Amino acid sequence: MKHVFVFDENRCCACSACMMGCMDQNDIDLAAGESCFRKTYDNEVEMADGSTYCAYLSAACMHCVDAPCIAACPVGCLIKDQETGFTIYDNTNCIGCKSCALACPFGAPRYRPSDGKMIKCDGCNTRVKYGLQPACVRACSFGALTCVPEDEYMENNEKKACNMLLSQLNLKKVKR
Repeated sequence: MKHVFVFDENRCCACSACMMGCMDQNDIDLAAGESCFRKTYDNEVEMADGSTYCAYLSAACMHCVDAPCIAACPVGCLIKDQETGFTIYDNTNCIGCKSCALACPFGAPRYRPSDGKMIKCDGCNTRVKYGLQPACVRACSFGALTCVPEDEYMENNEKKACNMLLSQLNLKKVKR
């Protein structure tokens, strides 16, 4: 069953616990120059009435349906997991060319200086296959980040991240 990440910015307080969970799960070594797969952002958005709105965001690999990073890898390190729908990697043959990072519109693949290979978020694929939540979701104390089966996500249009943000900004919702 394919899964999707859903972000509810109304529940996010920009605590970065999701980043800490990701770093712990993936043994990210910041001192060695590695960067976390998940990033958090806090932005001040000026509203039409002159007020300021604080928008929080937690983002990682979007696990695109037609992931451009897969096609860009010359040695086939990236594939779609048929069970979870996540874009996963096996960097055994990675040559560190960074083609996947250049193709990704979200900058998800990262270069690991310690071995000269590319790495990226795999959605905690193994955890999800065993019925567990991804580390970033598990670490989110406020329920702002969830990982749900795709059919559940499609059933509840109001929980889509884009519509949540659009409603906060008083813009028209996307209909599907």
